[in-house]
This record gives sequence, structure tokens and C-alpha cells, in this order.
Amino acid sequence: MADRDRPWLMRTYAGHSTASDSNALYRRNLAKGQTGLSVAFDLPTQTGYDSDHVLARGEVGRVGVPVGHVGDMRTLFDGIPLEQTNTSMTINATAMWLLALYQVVAEEQGADIAKLTGTTQNDIVKEYLSRGTHVFPPGPSVRLITDMIAYTVGNIPKWNPINICSYHLQEAGATPVQEIAYSMCTAIAVLDAVRDSGQVPAERMGEVVARISFFVNAGVRFVEEMCKMRAFNLLWEKVTRERYGIEDAKQRRFRYGVQVNSLGLTEAQPENNVQRIVLEMLAVTLSKDARARAVQLPAWNEALGLPRPWDQQWSLRIQQVLAYESDLLEYGDIFNGSHVVEAKTRELLEGAEAEIAKVLEMGGVIPAVESGYLKSNLVASHAERRARIEAGQDKIVGVNCFDTTEESPLTANLDDAIMVVDPASERSVLASLEKWRGERDEAAAQQALEDLKRVAATDENLMAATLACARAGVTTGEWSFALRAVFGEYRAPTGVGGAPVAVASEPGGELAQVREAVAATAAELGCGKLRLLVGKPGLDGHSNGAEQIAVRARDAGFEVVYQGIRLTPEQIVSAAVAEDVHCVGLSILSGAHPELVPDVIQRLRRAGVEDVPVIVGGIIPAADAETLKAGGVAAVFTPKDFGITTIIGRIVDEIRLANRLQPWAATTTSATS
Repeated sequence: MADRDRPWLMRTYAGHSTASDSNALYRRNLAKGQTGLSVAFDLPTQTGYDSDHVLARGEVGRVGVPVGHVGDMRTLFDGIPLEQTNTSMTINATAMWLLALYQVVAEEQGADIAKLTGTTQNDIVKEYLSRGTHVFPPGPSVRLITDMIAYTVGNIPKWNPINICSYHLQEAGATPVQEIAYSMCTAIAVLDAVRDSGQVPAERMGEVVARISFFVNAGVRFVEEMCKMRAFNLLWEKVTRERYGIEDAKQRRFRYGVQVNSLGLTEAQPENNVQRIVLEMLAVTLSKDARARAVQLPAWNEALGLPRPWDQQWSLRIQQVLAYESDLLEYGDIFNGSHVVEAKTRELLEGAEAEIAKVLEMGGVIPAVESGYLKSNLVASHAERRARIEAGQDKIVGVNCFDTTEESPLTANLDDAIMVVDPASERSVLASLEKWRGERDEAAAQQALEDLKRVAATDENLMAATLACARAGVTTGEWSFALRAVFGEYRAPTGVGGAPVAVASEPGGELAQVREAVAATAAELGCGKLRLLVGKPGLDGHSNGAEQIAVRARDAGFEVVYQGIRLTPEQIVSAAVAEDVHCVGLSILSGAHPELVPDVIQRLRRAGVEDVPVIVGGIIPAADAETLKAGGVAAVFTPKDFGITTIIGRIVDEIRLANRLQPWAATTTSATS
């Protein structure tokens, strides 16, 4: 038998309901052969709110595990020896806080923290552009990252303090060139900040570079995606050698983990997602010279809702079959010498270098974020991709082609095809949080928070003060609000206003017809323009769908009111009343729709707004959709509704129905007969 390379780390992105429920899940996954943990935190934890904050309502334990204090972290890793566990934590704005909690629990276990291995994602830039769980302005956010890197180099040298994410950029619409370029610009900004902070001696910058890792997306165009990874490799080698003078080849190694593409997972014929996941995994494993160091795969049913443990096991088994049954790990790089691969890699590399130069001319990635340049580019790229799908240029099997299907036994009972978080788990988290606050040393907690604010107002490294807060029993919300008091909060540009028209309004085409309907309806209602409010209630920061609806509605002639993410139902209703809108569209992908949508409707009715239809879009199970409609929602759209122009047309008809006008189709038919 040939010698085999060691397999990559195999992870499953997991966490839900409560720390104890998630702990049980982690133990089961490790017993099944998973070789690393990947912790999903719920949105309140990610955005620095305690579970009892008004914005956390309906979000607790939905898309990850709630961690409100060191007691929750103890429970989360109970019976799991952290010194022997490689843990990835998908956490950004509150990354310093979660690392502090993790370190304290490791110390309580008797671990040598110098031996801890794992990763905190900690990439705030992509939060401004794609994921939306940012809290602080760019300057303080970069400071938090810098302080963490300086601390870990000195104290937790095997830890990756940042995982620079191109993954979420692709989810937001980035082309391969943009994905490489914008994530590399983030890496440059971070390394420049560490170098210029004076916290790490120049001779130790190689240690900093060696701990920078990347988190990458792999789409279904696996030849292009594999070439993208080879281009990433070459570019990182060049940047670290030329810009930072790193001579040690081991320190310059491009280190990345991957979650394959969730954007391409379909609600229609979801069984097709299995082969998509396999192809995407091959993109980051086939080429030895550009192979991922850690892989986590989504589950086949993630476009339907929260995967069950069995679904996650299936994804783990896909990795294990490739690693242990195939002969992939017995060979060197099988693509070296391929003219096709070399040409495509060179094309991507040259395109990325040109875009990097453009961003650096603006002053770097932070000015490019603040100006809206990067966000507008991503919104535009995503709009172009959606337009190609709607036009049938990009084929999506089961969605815009080959859509006839046999009944699937996997989805015969949709209510059982996903896991549903028990609403009682949120109540138990709130009760536990109240108990924690009541039993801690309150004076010690408040003193730690005052010390944190004092340090935040200086240039002193924040990690020691954060660790003191963790040990004193401070909560996640208290830590982040102490820093909010010093740093302020930040609302990133939406990119909607600057996005160009993606779909031409050709005579007789669907968009032209919808434009005509919008104009005619506005005339019949005696207003200048129809006004659509696109709202993101709660903490869900996945704004891509909302942005695409906003852009297409704008192109169809609507006046669009879109204020970005993270709004309370009260704020959305206030905007709807103030702007006198004709329709309210809510986008929620976190599973919080059963709580938040009825709240918006009730507030609208209490405000006397009776003739404004409410529509909802997101990952919404069929049973929930029926419940929402029974509660007054006019229409529900899910990922299977890929025709955005068609959705805009439906919105026009809902406005007409609410205002007792004939449906547009009936109006045009009678006019031409």
C-alpha cells in the first residue's frame, strides 16, 4: 500500500437551543469520527446581546448556541478536554469575548493554554459586506482584532486568532476574482495594523503571518474553484514575502479551512444538494498543493431549515468516504503541468491583483468599505448572477431546468425533514441568565466592566480586561455594551443605491410589464410612486435576498425604503407609517419569523394601517408559511421562488388587492379585449 497523507480536519458546523443540548451534539459528533469542533453561536451571542434583550426575541438558540457567560461555556464543553480538541468558533464582533471565556474554561480544566489549538473567525470586514453581525465601527473593530492577534502570539501560540473569510463574500455575490481580492485586502489591512501597532516586535511578524488562516467558499464550478485556491496560494506567497519580508517558507504557507457553498443549495429537489456538496468538496481536496486543512460540509436540507443530527452525520460520512476509501491521499498534486489549470489560475491571479491595486489606491479595505465601493460591487455581482439564473443562462437543476420530479421520500413529510428548536429552550435560557446574574458577585462584575471601559479609552491591549470580565461573571451583552459606550455602534452601507441595473427592461419583457404595472397602479392610487419598505427584523444579518428584492423593485419603478439590518418590529412599523408605504416586505432567514412577523402585523394594525399588505421571504417551512398567512401575511416567498421580477409582480398585485383594485393581469386583459 502507498503511504497516505494525513486527512484534513473534519468538522460539522453545529450548535443549537442551549449549551447543554449542543454539548450532547458535540459529543455524539466526536464519537462518529469528527476530528474537530466547529461552534455555531446564535445571533444574540454573535452581535453582543444578552438573550433577554428586545432584539434577541425569537433568535435565542435558533442558528447556534447561546453563550451568555462563562457558565454557559463550561456547560458547552463539559467532558470535552480542550487541550486535546481543535475548536473553530464562528464568531466575529464578540470574538475576543468568546476566546476569553474559552481560555477561562480551559484553565478550569487544568489545560496549558499554550497548547490550545483552534480558530476564532474574527473577520469584521466581511461582516460589513455580507454577514451583518458587526457591532463596532471599523477603527475599533480593527483594534480588537489587533489586540487579539498580539495576545495569542504571546500566550496561545498555536491558536489562529483570525480566519479571514472569503466564504461570505461569495455568498454575497462575489466573483472568484473579487473573492480572492477582497479577502486578501482584508489580510493586508490586518497585518499592517498589527505591524504598525508596535505590540509585536518586527522579528516576530513571521509568527503572526503563520497564524493567519482563511475561511474559503467552494462553489459547484469545481475546476474554477480549484484554480481559485491555487491562485490564492500563489498570491499569499507573494504578499507575505514581498510586503512583509517573511523568509520562512513554513510561515508563508497558505492555511485555509472551507465550508462548501450554501448559496447554491436549493429548496426545490433538495436531494440534488448531495451531489453539489460532493463536487464542491472535490474543489478543495483534489489539488494537494492547494488542499484545505479543515473541511466542514453543509447538510442536504439546509435550504429547508435546521439540519437534524442524522443529516449532519451524512455530510461527515461524505468526507470520510473520500478520505479513507478513495486513493486521493496517496498521490502528489495531480494537476501540476495541466495547461488548462495553469491558464485559469493565471487569469484569476491577474484579475485579483488588478482589483487589489484598485482597493489599495483608495487607502485600503477600510476606506473601500466605508465608501460603499465594495458592498456595491458585491450587490451588483449578485444581481447579475440572479439575472443569469432567471434568464436560464445559468442552469440550476431542479430549479430552472429539469424541474419535473418524482416524490422524494426525504421530503415526503416536510415537518419531519428538519429539526425544530423547542420554544421552551429560549425560556430556559432566559431563566438561567436571570439566575446567573442573581448569584454572581455583582460588585466584582461591575468593577470589571468599569475597568474594561477605562482600558478601551486608552491604547492598552483589551484582552486582559476582557479576561477579568469573564472571570467576574460578566455577560455577553454587558461586555459588548461597555465597549459600545466607548466605541459607538456602526451601520454599514447597504450597497443598494449604488448597484447598477442588472436586468434590461426590454419591450415586452417581464420587467417592462412589471414596470408598466407599477406605474399604472401608482396612477390609480393617485401617488407619484409606489413605495415598498424592505425590512430586516431581529438579528438576522443575511441581507443578500433583501438587497436583491430592493434593487429589482427600484428597477421596476418602486421607491424603496431599505434601512439595512437589525431592526426591531417597532422601528420597522415606525418607518412604514412615516414613509406612507404601500407594502411591507420582511426578510428573515434565522427562523425567528414565528415571533417577529406577527409582532409587525399587530403593530401595524394598532397604528391604524389596514390597507398595507405584509409579505415575507426567507427559509420558512411550509407549515409555518400557512400559519403566517392565516395570521394576515399576504404572501410568503422561499428559496424556491427564484424569479425576482416575478416576485415584484406579485407584490404589485398584493398592493392592488389590498386597495380593492382589479389584479393587473385582469386589467390588461380587459383593456386589450
